Amino acid sequence: MTGHKALKGAVAGLAMLAGSQAMAQEEITVAYFLEWPMPFEYAKVTGAYDEALGVKVNWRAFDTGTAMSAAMASGDVQFAISQGVPPFVVATSAGQDLQIIDVAVSYSDNDNCVVRTDLEITKDNASELAGKRVAVPIGTAAHYGFLKQMAHFGVDVSTLQIVDMAPPDGAAAIAQGAVDMACGFGGGLGRMKEHGDVLLTGAEKEELGILVFDVTTSPAAFLAENPELAAKFVKVTADANAMWNEGSKKAEMIEVIAKDAGMDVETATRDIGTFVFPSIDEQLSAKWLGGGSQEFMKGVAEVFVTAGSIPAALDSYEGVVNTAPLEAAKGM
Repeated sequence: MTGHKALKGAVAGLAMLAGSQAMAQEEITVAYFLEWPMPFEYAKVTGAYDEALGVKVNWRAFDTGTAMSAAMASGDVQFAISQGVPPFVVATSAGQDLQIIDVAVSYSDNDNCVVRTDLEITKDNASELAGKRVAVPIGTAAHYGFLKQMAHFGVDVSTLQIVDMAPPDGAAAIAQGAVDMACGFGGGLGRMKEHGDVLLTGAEKEELGILVFDVTTSPAAFLAENPELAAKFVKVTADANAMWNEGSKKAEMIEVIAKDAGMDVETATRDIGTFVFPSIDEQLSAKWLGGGSQEFMKGVAEVFVTAGSIPAALDSYEGVVNTAPLEAAKGM
């Protein structure tokens, strides 16, 4: 049996069980990132989402998680796969009624800041960054990591010339010598590394408490009105992740994933190799949606408040996590 048929078989029953709430929704739009290879793209291409949900699923690529938040606020997007936690925190801290419904991916080595090689600045002399020009996608996971790293190195961010740039633009800027340091993720980060070096590895960042993970998010009102559809959505994603994690279909899957992500197979394989896709049980554990993520978001918000990026943090981020879809998906 091919991976396509196996995944279709795993979700076929879901389509037959589509409830009235799911059927009331004729089509949905899902936000995702190009150059960000993930197992869900195999399910996307093979039509597993459409089949299981019983609705037409449209897909729209974005450059940043902040743009995803804006699209959900306008009603143009119903789900965002792999939205960074920091942009989600920025949006919910400002009052946008969004909720996390799963942990999409953990990727400490695929989100970082790169310093131009010719500057010869490393973690041992990072203080020399003072006064430098830096490209940062404001309000994203890369922005949070940048702030935490600068705090660790004792670099006053007010001395830096910070330019808000999406990762692809930051990569172009550092290649042209227009900036001294650039922060980003995915393909943009890969191109940044062609012209510079990271200050800290993923493992070194984790030791400092700089976790890097993305989530699947949705407007709370939409989730309240479409609980079955939301459960089926995370179930398809979980099935694709499980298929990838099991390993036997990776060769078949990566061909499809790479093409959908707009990448060559070699680069996609390299990048996805740095990703971790937690199972449903792992996502519901204390480390993630059982409390750890909520505590982490509070910390992210406080860093942004201190940096002046947001006016205030929520008292608690418990209310922005909705585990009901994952709980329901366990029984499907």
